[in-house]
Amino acid sequence: MTIGVLALQGAFIEHQKMLKQLGVDSFQIRKANQLDQPMDGIILPGGESTTMYRILKDLNMVDKLKTIIESGLPTFGTCAGLLLLAKTVDNYKSDYLQTMDIEAKKNAYGRQLGSFKAVGKFNNSKDIPFVFIRAPYIVKVEKGVEVLARVDEKIVAARQENQLVTAFHPELTDDLTIHQYFVDMINNK
Repeated sequence: MTIGVLALQGAFIEHQKMLKQLGVDSFQIRKANQLDQPMDGIILPGGESTTMYRILKDLNMVDKLKTIIESGLPTFGTCAGLLLLAKTVDNYKSDYLQTMDIEAKKNAYGRQLGSFKAVGKFNNSKDIPFVFIRAPYIVKVEKGVEVLARVDEKIVAARQENQLVTAFHPELTDDLTIHQYFVDMINNK
């Protein structure tokens, strides 16, 4: 199994470290032609969504990335990656990729000072750590979207078919639960 990790900005190396612990190969995606490489899944890491989208546009990667996601490639978006995949962002106007039937709120917990840690259940698992950094949350999900985690009644993880999103950063913890869930998604597709 090989997973591509979008490496334009953000915590992409941390995702690769998590995948390595699970025995999964990965490679960094920095150019449009790298989206043509064989891969079993792709991760869109946290970072700054506006900057990431602008770089994707500048590198002519938007259409190709959107096409491979919509064609069923397992996709995992964390924090900014969640925003890139959301159909709408209620407090920010951008096209983004808009591949997942969710409405998100950008910087929902405030700026950097609003960053925090929590413990919660993901997909009815044991309690695991959640790290929120200038995090969004999901305001609303449409039919066909499964809610996987909540913190203080706010939706912070969801799945729709081949797309998994978290408002938090599982790659900044030692817990492999969510990366394992993504690997299992790929194995079970």
